[in-house]
Amino acid sequence: MQVVPLRVLVLEGHILQQAVAVNLLKQAGCQEVFGATNSVQALDALYRTGPVDIALCDLHMDGIDGLEFLHHAARSGLVGSVIITSSFTEDVRRAAQQLVPLLGGALLGGLAKPLQFCALEVLLKKHLNEPVIKPAARQPSISAGVDEVRSAIQSQQLETYFQPKINLLKGGVIGVEALTRWNHPTKGVVSPAVFMPVIESCGLLNDLFFAQLNHGLDLRRQALSQGYLLNIAFNLHPMQLSNPDLVSNIKSVLLGHGLLGSAITLEVTESGLLEVSTICLENLVRLRMMGCRLSIDDFGVGFSSLQRLCQLPFNEIKLDGEFAQRFCEEPRYRAVINSTLALGEALGVSVVIEGIEKQEQYQQLIDLGCAQGQGYLFAKPMTKQDLLVWLDTWDAHAKVI
Repeated sequence: MQVVPLRVLVLEGHILQQAVAVNLLKQAGCQEVFGATNSVQALDALYRTGPVDIALCDLHMDGIDGLEFLHHAARSGLVGSVIITSSFTEDVRRAAQQLVPLLGGALLGGLAKPLQFCALEVLLKKHLNEPVIKPAARQPSISAGVDEVRSAIQSQQLETYFQPKINLLKGGVIGVEALTRWNHPTKGVVSPAVFMPVIESCGLLNDLFFAQLNHGLDLRRQALSQGYLLNIAFNLHPMQLSNPDLVSNIKSVLLGHGLLGSAITLEVTESGLLEVSTICLENLVRLRMMGCRLSIDDFGVGFSSLQRLCQLPFNEIKLDGEFAQRFCEEPRYRAVINSTLALGEALGVSVVIEGIEKQEQYQQLIDLGCAQGQGYLFAKPMTKQDLLVWLDTWDAHAKVI
């Protein structure tokens, strides 16, 4: 038996099951294995014997349960990674596993009881072969003042980037989404999480939106001259839907570019549609009457998605990227994607899957019948000039798919 250089702590309240776990780990060749029947003993073992590579942690114990141990273990820095083991149902184990990185620990995996040697051995090999990645320490927050953001808009530091939407079945580009990036002269690229709250709070949403709209329509004209007919998608804050002049202003910009509403898609985050006023509903209807596509963005994140789909005139669903990133391993996420695709077909609305990053995800989404997608597997957001070059490169690639 080959000895593997792993120190493992087994936290298991049931003596017999603890013995089974210890024996399986020794059978797998672990160099040192420690056992504890409760969290107090486990923490005492860590402080006495030093850090361990892996903690095999049961959830249910008398007194301080496994979750409380995970709190202490994360703060101590004495546990490399964690394997959750429990006789609870899969949904409880799955939720508990999500807690580990949130608490600052590294999750290696989860195992149901009774423990199986093969499943345990897979996780041990994973630990040996892959670097343990703990959640990054929270960086000091970067703040932005109102005057600084206003100046950034006036000096065009807020630049419009574009991320392609792909026809998954044929490989062609069906459109692009316009996104804002702040290229700060001293801070580099600043996250939208820093400047968007300022833009919202100081009434600059329309300034940003209409600048972005003109940038996107200019891109569309240049792409068309290269032979690419693109639909351009823009993010519209729900707050803007309460503006009675919104539709006439959008129509004016479109006319200035010689375009109809069908040239654009307006993406509205569904979590912001908790209350829909008369003006909001009227604007949505008028936008559809103009021919604009309306997309309910980040679908599945909020709590009113189905109701809003029935009430409001959306003709596209953008499923939040978390589902694409997890459905290959999580049956529930696959079920949500399947159900959303079926819902879209039944309602006559298209479904776009965000967050596609791996070839495996791409292939399985095609197998599920998904026709449209977006993600880093195809392209990251890029400047207008980079996108115009990328289109020719991707077109040549798509023709051989």
